Amino acid sequence: MRTTANKLAGHLLAATLVLTSLTLPLAASANDYMLRDSSEPTGGEMLADAFLLRPFMLVGSVITVATFVVTLPFSALGGNVGESADKLVIEPLQYTFVRPLGEI
Repeated sequence: MRTTANKLAGHLLAATLVLTSLTLPLAASANDYMLRDSSEPTGGEMLADAFLLRPFMLVGSVITVATFVVTLPFSALGGNVGESADKLVIEPLQYTFVRPLGEI
């Protein structure tokens, strides 16, 4: 049991280091991003959006939809089912699937 926990901790640490190293170039180019006039995203921004942000937003969308389902009786009692559906279901799903690639 102890070795499994150590292996899991090692894998989590490695994944954290990999994700951190992937975001460093984005942070370094943040100043360049603010100075440029073009509204089109760069290739790096598209890659970061496709492989980092979208998967996390997909997981977040699943969590918010589950939260909506769990809180649906309370929303119905409060009379704000439409409002909670907009915030917990529609907005996260639109941000994940509808917005253009690289538009962060």
